[in-house]
Amino acid sequence: MPRIGMLTPSSNTVLEPVTYRLLSGAEEVTAHFSRLPVTAISLAEEQSGQFSVARMSAAAELLRDAAVDVVVWNGTAGSWLGLDYDRQVCDALSQVCGVPATTSTLALHDAFRAFGVRRLGLVTPYTGDVTARIAETYAAEGVEVVADERLEITDNFSFGEVPEQRLVEMIGAAAPGAQAVALVCTNLRGAFPAAELEPELGIPVLDSVSVTLWKALDLLGGRPLDRGSVLLSGSTRAALKEICALLRAATGSDRTTVRLDLPSQRLGVDLAAAEDTGPGVAAIQHDRSLDQRALNTVRWLEEHRKTLVQPHFRADPRPPQALIAAYGVRAQLLAPIEIDGAMVGWISVHSLTERDWAPAEIRAAEAAASRVSTLLER
Repeated sequence: MPRIGMLTPSSNTVLEPVTYRLLSGAEEVTAHFSRLPVTAISLAEEQSGQFSVARMSAAAELLRDAAVDVVVWNGTAGSWLGLDYDRQVCDALSQVCGVPATTSTLALHDAFRAFGVRRLGLVTPYTGDVTARIAETYAAEGVEVVADERLEITDNFSFGEVPEQRLVEMIGAAAPGAQAVALVCTNLRGAFPAAELEPELGIPVLDSVSVTLWKALDLLGGRPLDRGSVLLSGSTRAALKEICALLRAATGSDRTTVRLDLPSQRLGVDLAAAEDTGPGVAAIQHDRSLDQRALNTVRWLEEHRKTLVQPHFRADPRPPQALIAAYGVRAQLLAPIEIDGAMVGWISVHSLTERDWAPAEIRAAEAAASRVSTLLER
């Protein structure tokens, strides 16, 4: 039975009961906790010292005795102390326990990458200076905070007393113009409100407790839980993102995407499930303006069930004008993805210039489509 070891702030009253609730229905996985002293959050030096690597290591030694299979720092200090700090923490925890490690902040950034998030709405209980430092940390990783809602609280215990309805209001206020909303704190009761709000908002709402649990499960091989988008499809999206990145490198293309009809993970083809882009290339992943199944190129794929090779767009089937005008695409490969005889999606390889696709590049697209099929069948 896999065991997750979690380090928690001593004054945190939320993450343990919420983690147990999220794991309901996944009885084959258990969570085990060790605490370290954390009582207040600010940029003051004495409070940053609460998160020393030495303290983390000492708490992790107690989890080592429980023979955990993965260990996580279930706190978001790295969001203002920096990702390099969290990487040091991971190295220390892994060395102490002899197992893979992650942190809440690193898990959040893995989720941003999996969901293609570049514009973020931020919800925190923290003060303005801490929130500004978080925005700086995220900007350095290519994620722009376009709106933030904060409570201006420093006492960590008090974070856990914030009513769920107040968090619902904050999430709604931070959502406009964002590709996702993140609740950055593991002592906010936001996991279940976040999951409930996603269908209404139409974007992922990434609660720190849920995201940390997702990454721990991902390190154990992945176990989808129907508790919001990150727990349900985060591991699939992360794997698809990696396939897109490898395919773009193999083809020297400007953009690769995967589109899937996968109701079990609430994925539909009108939004790309994953994408990888070259430097300066506009992202298409969050554009839902087209009825993808009605496109000439997709109908061709459905009929012929083979790779569509387009060195230019001067012959049928022609792609939508928006792909050319808004995104500058001048050539593409489309490879169908099939499961049990049904076309459940396709991979797109885009070039911003006309080009003759080499046989090796066509084979790379087909191999990537095959890898996606194998992933989904598992």
